[in-house]
Formats: sequence, C-alpha cells, structure tokens
Amino acid sequence: MRQLSRMDSFHDKARAAAVAMRGVFPETPLLRNAHLSDRFGADVWLKREDLSPVRSYKLRGAFNAMRKRPEAELFVAASAGNHAQGVAYMCREFGKKGVIFMPVTTPDQKIQKTRMFGGDAVEIVMTGDYFDDTLAAAQAFCAEKGGHFLSPFDDEDVIEGQASVAVEIEQQLGHAPDHMVIPVGGGGLGSGVLSYFGNDCQYTFVEPTGGACLRAALAAGRPVTLDTVNTFADGAAVARIGARTFERLKGVGLANTLTVSEDRLCTTMLEMLNVEGVVLEPAGALSVDALKDLGQSIRGRTVVCVTSGGNFDFERLPEVKERAQRYSGVKKYFILRLPQRPGALKDFLNFLGPEDDITRFEYLKKSARNFGSVLLGIETVDPANFETLLARLHSHGYTLRDITDDELLAQFLI
Repeated sequence: MRQLSRMDSFHDKARAAAVAMRGVFPETPLLRNAHLSDRFGADVWLKREDLSPVRSYKLRGAFNAMRKRPEAELFVAASAGNHAQGVAYMCREFGKKGVIFMPVTTPDQKIQKTRMFGGDAVEIVMTGDYFDDTLAAAQAFCAEKGGHFLSPFDDEDVIEGQASVAVEIEQQLGHAPDHMVIPVGGGGLGSGVLSYFGNDCQYTFVEPTGGACLRAALAAGRPVTLDTVNTFADGAAVARIGARTFERLKGVGLANTLTVSEDRLCTTMLEMLNVEGVVLEPAGALSVDALKDLGQSIRGRTVVCVTSGGNFDFERLPEVKERAQRYSGVKKYFILRLPQRPGALKDFLNFLGPEDDITRFEYLKKSARNFGSVLLGIETVDPANFETLLARLHSHGYTLRDITDDELLAQFLI
C-alpha cells in the first residue's frame, strides 16, 4: 500500500462535518462484538452505520454536500436506495426540493423508505435496470433543469462527509484501529476513511464478486466499466468506480482488496440475524463476511468493520436462505431420471436418509414411455449426507444431474 501523509485540511474538514452533523442526527455506535472477536481471535468492533436514521452511512455525504450549497433550491440524485434515502432525509431537513432517480430493480422497501423520509420534498423517478443507466438519466435531467447534482460517491463534499465515520471511530475508540474493513461500491466511504486515517491503520476493501469495480480499476490503472453487474448486493453494485474516489484509492494495491461471493454473503447475513439479532442488507454484511478471509492476519489486533447498511426487505429472506443453503452445500437441485411405473416414487423415497428432506419435486417431462425427468430439490443438515445418498442411488441404477451450480438451468428451473 502506498504511504499516505495525513492531509490536515481534509482532516479538519471531516471533523467539522462530524460536528455539524450532531445538530441533525446522532453519531452511530461503535460496538465490540464478542461473538466475532472469539471466532476470529481478534478484538472486533462494528461501526453500526445500519443504525443511522436512514440505516446507512449515506446520510453523511448527503448532509455535508447539501449544507455547503445553501443557495441551491433543487437537488438531483441517482441511487439504488441508500443514497436516495439520505438525500430525501436532508431535502426535508433543509427545506429543499429533490428529484431522485432510482433503478427499477430497487427493492420496494428502499423506495418506500425514500418516500417516507422525503415526503412532499422529493419526487422519485424509476428508470433503468442498472445503476449506471439511472445515473445517466439523472445527470441529463439535472443539466436540463439546472439543479445541483448530488453524486452518491464521486464528489469531494460527499467523500468528506463519509469520512466522518472515521472521525467518530477515532473518538469512540480513543485511537485509530489496527485494521479497518470497509465495503466498497463507488468508493466514497473507502476513500473518505483512507484519507482521514492515512497510515495510521491497515485496510481491507471488500466488494461483491458481481460488482468488483475497484479491483478492475486497480488492475487497469484507471476506472473501467464492468461488462455486467450482479445487483443482489445493490448497495455496492456499481459498474464503475468514481474518478475522484479512485484517485484517492489508486495506491491501495490489489493485496488489500477482497471480493465476496453473493451466496457466501448470505450465510453471514443469516448468522448476524440469528446469532446477533443484527439486520444487515447484503452490502452491509460485506465487511463482516470478509473476516473469514483475513484469518491469521488479524489475530490479536483491533479490527473495525463498517456495517454500512441495514435496509433489508424481509420479503427477500427466502432468497437469502436459499442462497446460503446452496453455498453451504446443504441444499441441492437435481434432474432425476425416474422410471414411469407404479411404485417407482415410493422406491426412490426409501433411499433418502433420516436427515434428507425433499423441498421440490416437479415432473419436467412425462411423454417418455419408460422414464420421466424430475426436477428434484433436497435439503439436509450435513453436506456429507449427499455423498451417501448419491452413492446409494447410483448403485441402484438411478441417473441424476446436479444442477445446483448451473446458472443457466437454475435461472429457468429453480
């Protein structure tokens, strides 16, 4: 990682922003997590941005940028949800008009919360399947109407506002942590924290596998646009990192970045919900999930993970559970070739173990005279149970095709 000297002017501005925020909303707590500390042999603290008034850190950047533009009457923003809520909250606070563009794929929970926070002060425009399409539409509207475009991350005032996270951590902990674990979407939070703490700690920047725009930019030496983006972790699903944020992050080095699969992320979301009672959205769980990869490198150290958001729509919980089970190997899907004769199904069921449960059974083809194709979903408690089951079935002549990780078939069948 490149060596950074602390930028005094930025440091002072971030502190001033943090002080100004206290007139609008309180600081978020920094809480030591005993479960994670014991599990990873480190002193693990969670900076609970999921407990801000809009359940994400995005409120900070919106506040700081808007307070510096008292003359602006119209603010325009593009957001997958969390920035939208921050802007809406601040439009009502400052008495300003806001027009917020959101992708049509945005979870309903985030849309409704944006309406709730903004009230009559904001108008919501749903457009674009991906954030970058939404961003282009918002910028075009802003140029036409003469409003002030409030970037979700690629804005110096927004970066400065997000740095207030680091200001609070330093005050609450009494010093800089040994290691910061920071989720990355467009880079506003990461560049703000890095610019504030400088060399005072080590960093790990975490992205979802389907939206690793920082790693792509570091590899290319410049911001590049990803060909495709997986929108599951919508709070961090950005196709291109910001120019200003990358300028601050360009020296961090690939070794200090991690990518986390969307399916593994679901296991952490469920663990935090079931064990700790903490509700995190996919992007908000990135930093906690990354601890699994850091291993020995953090043992005995003070580590702060930023839980960046908790705007989770519980209608998505079945999907999260499904993804977690498939990643953990306790749920699989097969195409089964089943004889078309009386008693064939009963014979098959006798091969299941006491911990195996059929969750899906659907005939795909019944026209064959002797055999039919069945979509079969099986859930168990131990991945090793599948080895035993499949061995029994194969020894008795059954033919199965595992399609659990076949994205194309899963898209159409599961």
